[in-house]
Amino acid sequence: MIRYLVLITSVILLFLTATSSMNCVQAGPPNVLLVLFDDLGYGQPPSYRAETTFRMPHFERLVTEGMRFTHAHSASAVCTPTRYGLLTGRSPFRIGQYGVLTTYSEPIIPSSRLTMASLLKQRGYHTACIGKWHLGLTWADGKPGEQSRVPVGSRLTSGPLDLGFDHFYGFTHARNIGTIIEGDRVVANVEAEENQPLMIRNAVKWIESQADGDAPFLLYFPMCPPHTPIAPAPEFVGKSQAEDKVGQDPKYGDWILQGDAMLGELLETLDRLHLTEKTLVIATSDNGAEHRAYPPLRESKRSIYEGGHRVPFVVRWPGHVTPKSEFAHVVSLNDVFATIAEIVDVAIPADAAEDSVSFLPALLQGEPSREYSIHQSMKGDLALVGDEWKQ
Repeated sequence: MIRYLVLITSVILLFLTATSSMNCVQAGPPNVLLVLFDDLGYGQPPSYRAETTFRMPHFERLVTEGMRFTHAHSASAVCTPTRYGLLTGRSPFRIGQYGVLTTYSEPIIPSSRLTMASLLKQRGYHTACIGKWHLGLTWADGKPGEQSRVPVGSRLTSGPLDLGFDHFYGFTHARNIGTIIEGDRVVANVEAEENQPLMIRNAVKWIESQADGDAPFLLYFPMCPPHTPIAPAPEFVGKSQAEDKVGQDPKYGDWILQGDAMLGELLETLDRLHLTEKTLVIATSDNGAEHRAYPPLRESKRSIYEGGHRVPFVVRWPGHVTPKSEFAHVVSLNDVFATIAEIVDVAIPADAAEDSVSFLPALLQGEPSREYSIHQSMKGDLALVGDEWKQ
């Protein structure tokens, strides 16, 4: 009798799991909003460290309305390799990428490589990248200007538009923050504090352009805060009153506050356009904080220790993810690729996203998917991290 009860229970659980996964597809594929902070450390959002003096009300809204991951890790402890892993689902050590790129570095993702954007585009999504690219670009004129400023009119021959994005509005990297690129061409050179207001205005406008369409959308929004240069817009200067500083810069907390405000503006745009219930939102960071360790994690950005790659990570998906929930098992930013692919019911080819493991079971049932993840430092050190061990 007990055997029969166990069998019946197992069948019911299997049915419920299959039904949950099937409902994700039957309800229609969700819009995807992927917000990437730059150098936001694990100990900086209030929900990750009670002693923090930074204010991030919009990030905390997501924590309240979604699932907070406490063991999420970036593929690398610095910008470029993590972004490679996020968009391709592959560990960056596969291509020997440990450091960061410059303004005129060639692309490290070939156009033949399947990306998250190109996968979703095949599924009928409209796709946009608005913000910091930092994965290399090919310029028609080789090196048309200085590292910090590329002349208006300079043209790209390869970039985000060749990797699955329909729309690109952004900049190469933080040290070239003043050069604004739209599509395949430089359209402006601005002061550092003007950059992020331009990015968020373009992002809101792009979401508005998608609101009445039949196609779902992917918006990848890699912002600059709190990476240097610390350049908050005038309306944020002095507003955070954060005691925690990096390099004794009193505007550091203002820069974080501006980053959070941009996240809030995106969320409020979804609310206003009645898209909140239809949109999967992920907010995270590309690596640990700059020059700032937060106990109990050791060290910070660039380091192989957890302070370099353990990051804040929160997911909101109304109707699927339980509000105020928490997940304490290991996930990697590389896993976003496979998770979204499973949600939209698209098979990943064998030669793509080899290091991406779907955490959809975590979102739907709170179940872990991977035993460990692999991470790298800027120097090329490697580490393995499991739920309760690391080496």
